[in-house]
Amino acid sequence: MQKDLKKWMGNALLEAEKSFLINEVPIGAVVVHNNQVIGRAHNLIEISQNPTFHAEMLAIQEACNNLHSWRLNDCDMYVTIEPCLMCAGAICSSRINHLYYGAPNRKFGAIESLYHVLDNQQLNHHVSVKGGILDDQASNLMKAFFKRARRRK
Repeated sequence: MQKDLKKWMGNALLEAEKSFLINEVPIGAVVVHNNQVIGRAHNLIEISQNPTFHAEMLAIQEACNNLHSWRLNDCDMYVTIEPCLMCAGAICSSRINHLYYGAPNRKFGAIESLYHVLDNQQLNHHVSVKGGILDDQASNLMKAFFKRARRRK
């Protein structure tokens, strides 16, 4: 099981590296169904000039298109950084089964850092959550991105 978590998070990290290369905040996400990636994405907020183009949102959209359904009940999501409020809502609304993430997001995290959105027992869908998967790699990529951004100013 641990090997699979690292494998899928490794896929999400590859997506995050794509964001890094195009000067987007390096967050990547993959959606897995039946041991296959059916949705993958990285942040495209700056390029698109659309604040909803987070990696999680785009990966969910691709997964829904591939399954021809908005319900992702039998799917797991792997994301490099703890999701924000918007993405946590989309994860719950799309009925994702398990969420695995890398590093915490102390400024915007809505899973365990600032809020505990998915722990709300009033929601009609419950997502199991596990953080800390390859968190050093995810955190180091974010640190490198912001260090580079500060140098450019």
